[in-house]
Order: sequence, then structure tokens, then C-alpha cells
Amino acid sequence: MKLNLLLIPALIPVLVAALLASSLLLVKTSYESRQLFAALDSARAEQRQLDAEYKRLDAEAQAQSTHLRVERTARERLQMRTATPAVTAYVVDPLAPAGAASGTSGSAADEAESRPGIARGLVRGETP
Repeated sequence: MKLNLLLIPALIPVLVAALLASSLLLVKTSYESRQLFAALDSARAEQRQLDAEYKRLDAEAQAQSTHLRVERTARERLQMRTATPAVTAYVVDPLAPAGAASGTSGSAADEAESRPGIARGLVRGETP
């Protein structure tokens, strides 16, 4: 199929317009791509910063929740002290077998040690 020689001069402006449109589209796409890459880079930097802050806060939370710190805070701020047999109230289960509830041991400390499920803890009061 031969092109008519009369159509070639009419096609030149159309081809130039298509070339300009595609080059402008290429420039616009490159610009948007650079903007998205910059946004991605700043988001990654923010992610690194937030990860570092999370690790710092997690380490701080672990340090705050150690057993010794909790016990010291209970003693200092809440005026709690270690439970002793003198300040411990024992609850007897009425449904327990008769021999288990008799409690014939000599001292309250022996009684606390012989009963399962009774744990020493902190109670409100003055520090010993």
C-alpha cells in the first residue's frame, strides 16, 4: 500500500503533535516518579525513627517492670510490707475434708508453710 504523496505534508503536524504530547507525558511521569520516590524515602526514614523510639520505650518499660522495682515501689509509695503470719488472715474452706481444716500445727508460720496455695506477699502497713 503506497502512501499518497499529498498525505505526507498533512501527517507531519499530527506526528509532531503526538511527539510533543508523548514527551510532555514522559516529563510529567518522571516528575511524579521522583516525588513518589522522595515520599517513600521520607516514610522509610520516619519508620526507622519510630522503630528506634519503640525499642527505646520497650526497653524502658521492661526496666520499669522488674520485680525489685515493683517491690520497692510497693514499699515506698503504697506503704506495703511483706506479709507475716501475724498479719495474715487464713480462710478455711467449709467444703474441704475435716482433717485438712483442723490446723493442729504449733505456730502461724508453720501453718502458712504447711497449707498449699498460701503465698507470702505484700500487705498494707508499716515497713518492718
